[in-house]
Amino acid sequence: MVLVIVDAENVRRSLWPNLSRDELVTRARAWAEREGHELLVVFDGAAPEDAPDLIGARDADDEIVSISASLDRPHWLVTSDRELRARVGGRAERVIGGGRFVRSL
Repeated sequence: MVLVIVDAENVRRSLWPNLSRDELVTRARAWAEREGHELLVVFDGAAPEDAPDLIGARDADDEIVSISASLDRPHWLVTSDRELRARVGGRAERVIGGGRFVRSL
């Protein structure tokens, strides 16, 4: 089971009209269950609910970099943010663009 880390605000804004925070969570959870992946959605600010698969952070990018650096297991990153992709470097086994990901939900 691969852990998929989602840059929530980046992904939400990858589709017009933007997905609400709740809609992103609902659709991403359904996708993860369908695909057999573990999900971690990281938000700037408070997460929309208190749940183990959601993280609210003062700066989601910093939190994602920290999480990725601490992992010793395969994980994917979902974001279109080039700076975040560069900061995570090669630690993510796969990087998926936000628009591509949200359209697959």
